[in-house]
Amino acid sequence: MKAKIQNAFSGKIEAIGLPILAVCWVSFFWGTTWLASKEGVKHMPGLQLATIRQFLGGILYIVYFILKKEPWPKGKQWRTILVLAILNFALSNGLSTWGVKYISSGLGAIISAIFPIWIIMINFFHGERIAKLAITGILICFGGICIIFIDHLGDFFKADFQFGIILTIVSTITWAFGILHTKKKAASFNPYFSLGLQMFISSIILLVITEASGTNIPLSEIPSESWFSIGYLVVIGSVLTFIAFIYSLQHLPTEISSIYVYINPIVAMVLGAIIFGESLTSAIAVGVVVTLIGLYLVNKSIRKTKVK
Repeated sequence: MKAKIQNAFSGKIEAIGLPILAVCWVSFFWGTTWLASKEGVKHMPGLQLATIRQFLGGILYIVYFILKKEPWPKGKQWRTILVLAILNFALSNGLSTWGVKYISSGLGAIISAIFPIWIIMINFFHGERIAKLAITGILICFGGICIIFIDHLGDFFKADFQFGIILTIVSTITWAFGILHTKKKAASFNPYFSLGLQMFISSIILLVITEASGTNIPLSEIPSESWFSIGYLVVIGSVLTFIAFIYSLQHLPTEISSIYVYINPIVAMVLGAIIFGESLTSAIAVGVVVTLIGLYLVNKSIRKTKVK
């Protein structure tokens, strides 16, 4: 009986495909990391949480590949890793974690999903023409964001809310720069090892900044709720989901592997409403749908440009 169950289970996995399962994992669990970050920063500084998360995640990767005797980066590869550590982790992840302290996890997720718009704009300032489809998508995204913020108009008079929005927007811009830099200067060695090194280096950068600014609290004062959040973010967010993400990129077309962009915000908003009681009105629901439609058109225009 046990053998039959194992055979049936393995058969289903082969039928569905591990890459598809990896996309499903990324789509759901990266959405949940917004809630884990929100819970963690309730009790400690956001940048300190990002520092500890990236330090522990980076150490896990590095120790694993040292034990496997994986070759270390050489020469110019280190410069690429340093740039990506700053863009993707110290700035993007660090600022988005800090930002969610002041805004809802769902709102942070939907703002972070618009990074393809910045890719279009960055390429435009580098001389690339913006396709009509991209312009249409950007306008639709803008309309969707406006609809979402109908329920937050009063919050715009709050300095903390404004600060959280700014931090999250800047984090999406740095993520877009990181993606473009990865495509141009991608290192030729193990991408998982590179990921661990980026996390570790970014944690050192953030530690220096937070210690110099005096914002960190003693580790002994970090409550169990935040440690649980950090553990979840390290194991689920920094290790398992990043592995699944890279695996899906390697085995699936971009248009399929990027589905997570549309699902993460929905997961974050729905779970945020259920767990934290965050606002989930009809205006927000409509705004999210409109924004994701616009985002789909922007992504589609990017893929068409690549084909040409």
